[in-house]
Amino acid sequence: MKPAKPERNPFIIFSFFFILFLCAIASINGVRIDTIMKFGGCTFFSHNSSSSDDFLTLNFTSDPADDDIRILIGILTLPDQYHRRNFLRMIYGTQSPAGAKVDVKFVFCNLTKEDQKVLVALEIMRYDDIIILNCTENMNNGKTYTYFSSLPEMLNSTEGPSPPYHYVMKADDDTYLRLDNLVESMRPLPREDLYYGYVIPCPSMDPFVHYMSGMGYLVSWDIVEWIRVSEIPKKHMEGPEDKVFGDWIREGRRGKNRHTAKWAMYNYPEPPTRCTHELWPNTIAVHLLKNQEKWIQTLNYFNVTQNLKPSKLYHIP
Repeated sequence: MKPAKPERNPFIIFSFFFILFLCAIASINGVRIDTIMKFGGCTFFSHNSSSSDDFLTLNFTSDPADDDIRILIGILTLPDQYHRRNFLRMIYGTQSPAGAKVDVKFVFCNLTKEDQKVLVALEIMRYDDIIILNCTENMNNGKTYTYFSSLPEMLNSTEGPSPPYHYVMKADDDTYLRLDNLVESMRPLPREDLYYGYVIPCPSMDPFVHYMSGMGYLVSWDIVEWIRVSEIPKKHMEGPEDKVFGDWIREGRRGKNRHTAKWAMYNYPEPPTRCTHELWPNTIAVHLLKNQEKWIQTLNYFNVTQNLKPSKLYHIP
């Protein structure tokens, strides 16, 4: 056999470094090729025009915000409350709490009218913020149970974060939630076995006294999972929904971590009761905003339009 010609050595060296260059390019761009050839530790692809799926697949890195607090707020309302939902979309759509993912959804039972089927479907197409439960519309006969118990099947996924939310809240549609303050109040709290809200009776500051008001109470995801499988809620659904929920927590010996957000949560000051006080800056939630006048007075107090940008298109004194 003839010895290798010396002039071939530069070509071999060039080929070797060219291969290393291709490896580096593939690594930088995160390219994963399913139809592959291997040379040492580097991955190559062979061209196959019959399958585009084998050509380029992007590898996505994890979201840096994965450690942010994730809260689902379910506002229990009625299908026909179109104007109220659109109003609340403005209220919550202009709030962007830092370091948190807060999703606000409107929750009601099965649709029963032809106009609902059209109008609610349009809302879903436009906003994607509605949960329709498999139940007959009610206030104190199991709707809250259906809401919480349905969430694990709806939301658990192998593709998303686990759990999908750290906390789940049930809120009334006459409650104004200030999301920044809510998130900040949650940061130091445990993410397991938590029961949070405005404790009833109104004069009490002890979160273990009775139960959290239906204006807006929140539990950690493990309690949501427990509601789904436990027999305790299934046997006791009728009655004031917030009190019934508190009974489940007590009977199931859940909510060992409890937090009352009183007096950052309270009822609107008029008419005065033992559950009300004046509006103040550190507010998390104001309840019983039963008419437009109370909403406007509350929104004016918190100066919610302060970030409105000046424009030649409008003049608002």
